Amino acid sequence: MSEELINLVNTRAVPLALMAIMFSLGLSLAPADFARLLQRPRATAVGLGGQLLLLPLIAWTLALLFDLPPAMAVGLIILAACPGGVTSNAVVFAARGDVALSVTLTACASLVTIISTPLLIGLGLDYFYAGGDAPTLDVGQTMARLLQMTVMPVALGMLLRHLRAELAITLIRYLRPVSVIILVLVIGFSVAISVDLLLENLRRAGPVIYALNLLAMAGGLLLARLARLGDDEGLTLAVEVGVQNATMATFFSLSVLNDWQLAIVPTMYGCVMLFNAGLMVRLLRWRHAMKRDVGVETP
Repeated sequence: MSEELINLVNTRAVPLALMAIMFSLGLSLAPADFARLLQRPRATAVGLGGQLLLLPLIAWTLALLFDLPPAMAVGLIILAACPGGVTSNAVVFAARGDVALSVTLTACASLVTIISTPLLIGLGLDYFYAGGDAPTLDVGQTMARLLQMTVMPVALGMLLRHLRAELAITLIRYLRPVSVIILVLVIGFSVAISVDLLLENLRRAGPVIYALNLLAMAGGLLLARLARLGDDEGLTLAVEVGVQNATMATFFSLSVLNDWQLAIVPTMYGCVMLFNAGLMVRLLRWRHAMKRDVGVETP
């Protein structure tokens, strides 16, 4: 594959894909989704804590425990700094979880991550590349770029929903699956371009990525239980903490930091998270159904 095509995808296609995903997110949002933060403060606070604090902490700890090389460790941090977005909403919807909570978490996280994501990635670069040769990241410029590529498309989607609600609902039906398709295409492109690099690092990165995903979903469930939230809320938090925005993580790796090695972890995780999320959803729905059946049959 030519360098011109690779550069075109990195600098144009991936950013446009991210903007399309954020626009589709805006179409599904309304001011009430942000207001729900005050109506359901405990569930929202616990969910945001899992996404913005617990997952980065798990990623950082695993990077140290497994003594990952700098590029792989920072790739793990980049992934943990990018909450799920539309993909996690789609998984929660398919799992018949608490979609309102999922959307509220996505709405709030999309604002917070403009600041938290560049700062966290900057800390990761400074720490794991302490010896030098770190990719360059201008935190302020990156925040401004994220504002343009995430908040503005979300705001435009919300405006269209406000002005033309029926059109927005129609577009959502098509764009919700398209967002997942975009994720698959971005991951597929990353695999195609760096297949040798992925295979070379599979043994080293695979166990860490799998551990991160399992610990993230388990952490979401544990937080929900500690907060005494309902079963549907617990399922939603498990998905929201475990399913990350791999498209945004790939954008940071390829378009902002321009380093293919940083994209190893997001690419692998994008495959693992959807597989594990599907298994977890089936297991939890089966368990909840069994509990309901037992409750009905119990005199």
